[in-house]
Amino acid sequence: MSIARNPSDPSSGGHQRPETEAEAIAPVNGTSYLRGCPHPPLVEVTIPQLLSQAVSRFGQREALVFSERGIRMSYEDLDHAVNEVASGLLALGLNRGERVGIWSPNRPEWVLTQFATARVGLVLVNINPAYRPAELEYVLNKVGCRALVSARRFRKSDYLAMLREVAPELDHCTPGQLQAAGIPQLRNVIVIDDGSCAGAHSFEQLRELGRSERKSSLPEIDGTIGPDDSINIQFTSGTTGLPKGATLSHRNVVNNARYVTDRINLTETDRLAIPVPLYHCFGMVMGVLGAVSKGAAMIFPGEGFDAEQTLDVLESERCTAVYGVPTMFVAMLENLERKARNLSGLRTGIMAGAPCPVEVMRRVMSEMNMAEVTICYGMTETSPVSFQSFVDDPIDKRCETVGRVHPHLEVKLVDDDGRTVPVGQKGELCTRGYAVMKGYWDDEKRTSESIVDGWMHSGDLAVFDNDGFCSIVGRVKDMIIRGGENIFPREIEEQLIRHPKVSSAQVFGVPDERFGEEVCAWAIAKPEVELAEHELRNYLTGRIAHFKIPRHIRVVEEIPMTITGKPQKFVMRERMAELLSRQRPGRSRHE
Repeated sequence: MSIARNPSDPSSGGHQRPETEAEAIAPVNGTSYLRGCPHPPLVEVTIPQLLSQAVSRFGQREALVFSERGIRMSYEDLDHAVNEVASGLLALGLNRGERVGIWSPNRPEWVLTQFATARVGLVLVNINPAYRPAELEYVLNKVGCRALVSARRFRKSDYLAMLREVAPELDHCTPGQLQAAGIPQLRNVIVIDDGSCAGAHSFEQLRELGRSERKSSLPEIDGTIGPDDSINIQFTSGTTGLPKGATLSHRNVVNNARYVTDRINLTETDRLAIPVPLYHCFGMVMGVLGAVSKGAAMIFPGEGFDAEQTLDVLESERCTAVYGVPTMFVAMLENLERKARNLSGLRTGIMAGAPCPVEVMRRVMSEMNMAEVTICYGMTETSPVSFQSFVDDPIDKRCETVGRVHPHLEVKLVDDDGRTVPVGQKGELCTRGYAVMKGYWDDEKRTSESIVDGWMHSGDLAVFDNDGFCSIVGRVKDMIIRGGENIFPREIEEQLIRHPKVSSAQVFGVPDERFGEEVCAWAIAKPEVELAEHELRNYLTGRIAHFKIPRHIRVVEEIPMTITGKPQKFVMRERMAELLSRQRPGRSRHE
């Protein structure tokens, strides 16, 4: 029997504790309200304490592997290096609560900086490696960064050239004494790569400062850091308006990391591959902190995702788990068709970050030996995960839903008037509990718009079933209203991805004079396959209602994505609207 508490009656929690977490998750009184289990209990520890616990239990076990650079560290090695960097940051004159930005792809120095800033009470500011000068200037000023740890370059991005564009004073200052008119609060620049750089310290010099600095101050700082302290600022992708800095605490991320890895049964014997970016919660929280919470090894295939490289490392490092967004798994599946690998060591992992097509999920389970793969759902503002499947959930539930609510969280679906909708009806997903961020940095207005009475409004449309499983059906703003009919893109995308020639697909609305909006689909063909637009229209005919069949279909080479693999539908919408206005001015649907 399912057990749940009535949200309006706090005294109704006197039921016998369920045998398993899953048994406690069910809607209350037919309404779309769920409360996660009260166990395992929340822990009140900081990130430094989490690492310290792992070192004491798993000191000699392998903690960190960067395959591309041939770097391997045990937990004791990691702890030693973190203390060096932490002491180096203190030697630069940085004080508790000040912000340190990091602008880099996945590198060992990123992980060291993550733990070192937490070690001395600094707030780590994750900067998207895809940002350009104007975006960099905005985020550094928004949070008032005192220091920036930056790669020299990555692929086609010359980070130092972009930094000099917004802070030309860097070329003429003493390291640690930058005074830039465009970024007035920034004083220190630390360059990750080897070699000297005018106006900046190298990362190795930072570690040298730490080695020469007395480390006796580190234990004194330990007692001043608390679980509810702000420790991380992550800027949302900024698909509409300027990016917002979601501010997270130790308590937020440590507990979420534990619960995420609980659901995939991660232990100290596991080897977790992390090809997802560290600048995002997927890599930093679910990956790094999740692995450390269990004493597992973190395996980084490369600085950025490459399907062939990732698959090679999964095989050579005998990985047991891997994280990725759906587009990453699609790329790996396509690469496996050209070159087989021995992935017998794999058993689990997480597919998240964007809606996961059912067919892709099924292929990952069968062709990548990931029978226990789980789906996650969440947002940066909830640290990030609020829903996740269990490894033993029925296959259809793991393929077609995002699982069930995490422990110690409340979730509900509401209509436009804020009323909780009945089970089975669509509504906006809201979350309340320990995982909700502290707020958007220095932005009370947007914080109060997003968090109402403790409930974080996601902007996502979802449906709950009677067993507490959640299906994400679209974005509130992505819903297409065509001639009065509400159309949810996810339903059409699920059909398109089943076409044998389709690699991926996105559906969105474009303006239309007659219907208000029309349905548009972009699709990418599988490698070395010819795909025509009429094939997709014919395929959909009879599978979905006629008014849902896209009026406009394009076979494209690529779909615009954020660096975390989320499709940028607003970009597609703008491009398609411009194309249609040029190609078909004044034409109606039936011309």
